[in-house]
Amino acid sequence: MWNGRGLLLLHELRMRGTIAAVAAALNYSASTISHQLRQLEREVGVDLLAPEGRGLRLTSAGEAVARHAQGMLAAQESLHGDLATLAPSAAPLRIAALQTSARTLIPRMLDALPGYRVEVIVTPPEHGLFETEAGAFDLAMAEQYPGHTRPHRAGLDRELLGRDPIRLAVGARSGVRALGEAREAAWVMEPEGTAARAWTVQQCRAAGFEPDVRYEATDLSAHLRLIAAGHAVGLIPGLALAAEEAELRLIDLPGAPRRDVFTAARLSARALPGVRAARAALADAFAALPQT
Repeated sequence: MWNGRGLLLLHELRMRGTIAAVAAALNYSASTISHQLRQLEREVGVDLLAPEGRGLRLTSAGEAVARHAQGMLAAQESLHGDLATLAPSAAPLRIAALQTSARTLIPRMLDALPGYRVEVIVTPPEHGLFETEAGAFDLAMAEQYPGHTRPHRAGLDRELLGRDPIRLAVGARSGVRALGEAREAAWVMEPEGTAARAWTVQQCRAAGFEPDVRYEATDLSAHLRLIAAGHAVGLIPGLALAAEEAELRLIDLPGAPRRDVFTAARLSARALPGVRAARAALADAFAALPQT
């Protein structure tokens, strides 16, 4: 039998690229990881790793063994799901949540899951999806903007929660009446590299101008405060407005765009009772939201 921990670490190395990244994700020391991988190499009898610059890369044999490890881990997780239907587990349900869901969907979901220990981390969907595939989360929430599809990861199963309208938000006293009239306004947006930022900039360019982005924040509550105070304008999804009381004026965009809000779970974890229950609770919470 090959070293199960070594197989897990080889799989993590294939996912994350460096021993330092694996060490940070699993809270192991780099020396412990290197020792386990060397032990696995001795057990397998072939070189699994080769030097590359200051780091290591997987050899062709290493890639093959890492794929085997991924299948082994998926089968183990699927078995845990089967066992959990017979004898519920006390293991925590780990969820990567969208920031816009933290004040709306997440509290309703927790109300519907009193028998589970649920751990929620609000994190960008780019990070949440990757870490869910890697095994750090059981379920991730993410969004996809019109015309800006996210990569479909082969190991993840998606379920649509709903479609969320996006509108231009301006202060109550603003004279802006359409997107094209916001060319002179100060804008607030999410950071560079996010799907929301890229989509918003594209909408502005399609309207004939380059936005003057003066404010940047991941927290959409901060966006809403700046907009309500008259210091900025921004494109805001309806989910961000559901639990807010800021005085804003919302302006429809051409084509009435909506973002898709979805959950993603590993194929081997989607049958886990906790994952099924969380998905059902989130879908119910989304359906119960007031129309914004």
